[in-house]
Amino acid sequence: MTLALSVELVATIAAVVAVAGAVNGVAGFGFAVVGTMVLATTLDPATAVAFMILPMFAVNVALVGDLTREELRSCGTRFAPLLVAALVGTILGMALLDRLPEAPVRVLLGLVSLGFVASAQRAFPLPPLPVVSDREVADTPLVMGAVGAVSGVLFGATNVGVQLVAFVRSFDLSHGLFVGVVALVFVGINGLRVVAAGALGLYPDLGLALASVAAAVPAVAGVALGKRLRARVSERLRRGVVLGLLTVIGVRLILGGAGIV
Repeated sequence: MTLALSVELVATIAAVVAVAGAVNGVAGFGFAVVGTMVLATTLDPATAVAFMILPMFAVNVALVGDLTREELRSCGTRFAPLLVAALVGTILGMALLDRLPEAPVRVLLGLVSLGFVASAQRAFPLPPLPVVSDREVADTPLVMGAVGAVSGVLFGATNVGVQLVAFVRSFDLSHGLFVGVVALVFVGINGLRVVAAGALGLYPDLGLALASVAAAVPAVAGVALGKRLRARVSERLRRGVVLGLLTVIGVRLILGGAGIV
């Protein structure tokens, strides 16, 4: 899982993470999904997943900055069982990542991409993701731990945390607090993932690690640009563009993994 850097590849990666950041800034979601899935069409899927960890960490650190100290303290205490279980599940998912053949991982990423589209689209409403609707039950350490562990495995292997986001959204937090809490959860997870990726050999050479660090710059810049553009683009258009892009990427990954293209 080495990354042979060239001028063309560096430019491509910078463009991908910048666009993914802009998508997240405009639509409010999609950085990890868009960045990982696009890179997985040209890089080894395991490399794409590992490469995006540091840029994801940087983007979420920037978003956590919107929380006050009191909100950080209260939310950190309230969602601690979710975070701890997600950390454990994520490490397991990462351990499985580098042990799977490239083709099945490509197909898995394609299916996850299409699943994300199905869950986010609004044209044909689907049953909600299986999150707990009873707030008193959902607030218990047992439920948070179960949701965190299962979601963590998926996130560790694919960089997609749809179930975690859906679970936090079900707490009816204000939009700003919701974004901050999600960022807080993913900052903790991705911080540990950086260390775990090195320990598990997902960064086999210094070039890949340094390139991942450098990619955080265009990623954060893209998010900032996307936030400025948000008011100029209708919600319907931005969701349509993002989900359309992910549909094309998902189909391409599945066909590539199946050896059709």
